[in-house]
Amino acid sequence: MKSVKDINVTSKRVFVRVDYNVPLDDQFNITDDNRIKETLHLIEYLMEKKAKIILASHLGRPKGKRDMKYSLAPVAKRLSELLKKEISFAEDCIGEAVMQSVSRLKEGEVLLLENLRFHLEEEKNDDEFAKTLARLCDIYINEAFSVSHRDQASVTGIPKFAGESGAGFLLEKEVKSYYDSVEKPRKPLVAVIGGSKVSSKLDALMNMLKFVDKLIIGGAMANTFLKSQGIDTKGSMIERDLLETARQIIQKAAEKGVDLLLPEDLICAEKFDKDSKSKTVLTHEIPDNWMALDIGPKTALRYTKAIEEAGTIVWNGPMGVFEMDPFMSGTKAIANAIASSKAFSVIGGGDTGLAAKKCHIEDKVSYISTGGGAFLHMMEGKILPGVAALK
Repeated sequence: MKSVKDINVTSKRVFVRVDYNVPLDDQFNITDDNRIKETLHLIEYLMEKKAKIILASHLGRPKGKRDMKYSLAPVAKRLSELLKKEISFAEDCIGEAVMQSVSRLKEGEVLLLENLRFHLEEEKNDDEFAKTLARLCDIYINEAFSVSHRDQASVTGIPKFAGESGAGFLLEKEVKSYYDSVEKPRKPLVAVIGGSKVSSKLDALMNMLKFVDKLIIGGAMANTFLKSQGIDTKGSMIERDLLETARQIIQKAAEKGVDLLLPEDLICAEKFDKDSKSKTVLTHEIPDNWMALDIGPKTALRYTKAIEEAGTIVWNGPMGVFEMDPFMSGTKAIANAIASSKAFSVIGGGDTGLAAKKCHIEDKVSYISTGGGAFLHMMEGKILPGVAALK
């Protein structure tokens, strides 16, 4: 990829695809502005270089309609506060009025366009829509890693028509952190994979067997692996259609000399409820109709020891239902072990990022990815369409 630093942006109209898909409360106040803050470094750099900056993003799922509860107006307000500079806001992302707003931009000024997904053509990756957006700029910069696994007009369409394209600082950092952790890791490489479903991470699990030295399995997906080994998981969530696949993954790990770790004890409960009666049992001792909701203390200790020996750690997926305090001890143990490690550590986004935040380890790991879907896409061994479009 060409970096934004390799491009002369002075006096040029620079279209920056950002991800401002931030959470809003009922009064349309932003409840978490981290995604906005992540882009400030690039925006300030472009301002210093006297570029004319056009920011574009989606927010929510308006389904191609102009639904003002998904307007980016609150983002424009918050961005002005963070930059300590008034920025302009366009009430659409295409059209004559938008063209005029762009033409009025002076060097170092910023314009935020309205939600790209107010137009169905965005998600359909419509060429005409992409051309219209490309006409707004001289240079296109992708600073939205978290949507770079999407084949959409503002991600893969515009680079086909823009005069010059490149990667922003955040996109560069995200891609580098992945390659440093998986393609060129400090050995041994330990991958901690959790979450609810094997199906959602099947390709990632298969691909990681090419790189990892140890593969730690937790979360509800571990139930499917245990069941595949003949363990009765009783009322626990499993994917019956993937039992044979789980067996194959275990077999391939053995063939490749990968140490695959599964739970030996579990915290189970009568119901999927934070107030439900619960207890710790060995994996083959789950009571009838009870369900596993977290890894047990023996398993957590074994996993922690594996993490302590790592040179590189990749973590994607919690070890249990961490949203409920009685079932977050396994996830917390893993989080603390990673935070205490001297290894290079990368945490995949989404639920894993939330778990890291709940365990207060955000500043104690090497890198937390901003995009769960995009991170998982790379773990599957796939090139991100948004990255490929910049080559």
